[in-house]
Amino acid sequence: MTGGVFGPDARRPGKDEGQDVMERLNFAVKRLDQGTSFKAKAYTALRQAITQMDIYGHDGEIRLDERQLCEALGVSRTPVREAMALLEQEGFIRSQPRRGIFVVRKTKAEIIEMITVCAALEGMAARLVVERADDDEIARLADLIRTFPTHPVDSQVVEYSDANVSFHQRLVQASGCALIGEITERFFIHMRAIRRVTMRTGGRADRSIVEHHEIIEALEKRDADLAERRVREHTLGLARYVEDHCDFLD
Repeated sequence: MTGGVFGPDARRPGKDEGQDVMERLNFAVKRLDQGTSFKAKAYTALRQAITQMDIYGHDGEIRLDERQLCEALGVSRTPVREAMALLEQEGFIRSQPRRGIFVVRKTKAEIIEMITVCAALEGMAARLVVERADDDEIARLADLIRTFPTHPVDSQVVEYSDANVSFHQRLVQASGCALIGEITERFFIHMRAIRRVTMRTGGRADRSIVEHHEIIEALEKRDADLAERRVREHTLGLARYVEDHCDFLD
């Protein structure tokens, strides 16, 4: 697509599909305020925008347009290029000679491996929450989920998907283990995106919300073994779902 800040590869067919890609990607950057370190501000703005994208909710590659990014941010090319260099080092984007710069999309095998690692880390986080978190923190975790019925209607799936992502983030934060937080943060853009896209298909949302209620029950009982097992099995369930239903990733 031409004329967009981020767009799929120009080889992607379908004029109508190309016209609404910006809406489906849900990508937006805000013009930067004047001040120090445009590089840092550009990095933060671009990283946040990429994190919010639905990168697995469509076919085709997502290309960055450097010139239009500069215009959207209101800065020169230097801080944008420096910010993108950092993003490439962190694995958010990749540069291809004579083609451009693209947002990184993981393969199906890579995503399954990533989910498996997160299952172990989030399971340990749940154990630590039981051991370390106070009742108020556990109540805040519960509130993220209990605002939804056991079987959310279609109009609530997107809202529940966001709550699901927030629950997993808050669980890791409540564990008090900074290293678990640092490692899972590396995967966050992909975990958020794949949780979001799978939540919209195959009744995944219904199963997910039931499992979250079971996790909350274990946390409130202060049963560390049960909480760890339920969180681990819940996240591994996502890996199995990706294996069985996400052939589009290949």
